[in-house]
Amino acid sequence: MSDTASIPAKGATMSSTLQDNPAVLAAQRASKMRRQRMEDFLFHKVTMGFSLIVLAALIGIIVSLIIQAWPVFQKFGIQFVWRVEWDIVNEEFGAAIAIVGTLVSAAIALLIAVPLAFGIALFLTETCPVPLRRPLGTAIELLAAVPSIIYGMFGLFIFAPLFAEYGQPALQSTLGQMPLIGSFFGGAMNGIGVLAAGLILAFMVLPFIAAVMRDVFEIVPPILRESAYGIGCTTWEVVRNIVLPYTQKGVVGGIMLGMGRALGETMAVTFVIGNSQRLSESLFGPGTSIAATLANEFGEAEGLHFNTLFALGFLLFVITFVVLSAAKIMLIRAEKRKGT
Repeated sequence: MSDTASIPAKGATMSSTLQDNPAVLAAQRASKMRRQRMEDFLFHKVTMGFSLIVLAALIGIIVSLIIQAWPVFQKFGIQFVWRVEWDIVNEEFGAAIAIVGTLVSAAIALLIAVPLAFGIALFLTETCPVPLRRPLGTAIELLAAVPSIIYGMFGLFIFAPLFAEYGQPALQSTLGQMPLIGSFFGGAMNGIGVLAAGLILAFMVLPFIAAVMRDVFEIVPPILRESAYGIGCTTWEVVRNIVLPYTQKGVVGGIMLGMGRALGETMAVTFVIGNSQRLSESLFGPGTSIAATLANEFGEAEGLHFNTLFALGFLLFVITFVVLSAAKIMLIRAEKRKGT
């Protein structure tokens, strides 16, 4: 009986002896380190592979655009960018009208959406009653989920008639009578045009910018806000001196996200911009954008016309890249000024 009871005791003693052996412990640690190194190696390669897939897709898009657009640039050269002709029958094309429509409509959208989004984000994070923050924030996020074609239908069938009856006459009788800018608000008032497209785009990009700004404002450490309020700062002083400097990159990123959406929007703009290949001094006049031109003409394009649409797509990519690069350079310079 005593011999049987001593067997597990001897086994436990032997196991304890093996675990206390320095050579065994070193071997276990070495095995664990090898396994960890292998896991880190695999994790690094897998994540790098994902990144390379994205890079390869981007390079493939650029190369395909250049190949398809090359006949256009070969025929018209760099002048294609500022040519205004758009004659499908005689194969005379220019990108100026579409570029101007894209830039003007996106600029109008940002001029309206950025201040509104900034105010919404500040209200939700600084002054909004706590019970209302979640419902209002959810409503903003739901607006961002609305498909673009719904915005386009709203713009054409609801917004455009109201804008023609009330908005355009009011603008023409006020801003239209002012020197220098009065000519921008003249012409026929039918509810569609570049200005209408910019307003619809403002509705579309507003929830994106507001949601990003709200999220970045919420990550400001509470101790920074409390310290500022503790020394007597007002809410606006806290926002200007604490919140905005701390969240500068996020705010600019949200604005760039909205700009990218505005530059590349297709269906909503197609519904309300007028789809006219002509330049008009008045914002009430019809126009077109790069995305709207692609949506309207891609299905029937052939020959050089087909290549021209690829050239427009390439120019839209270049415009977006230039805008994002300018924003990045601006942030880098701002960071350097902070350091000095």
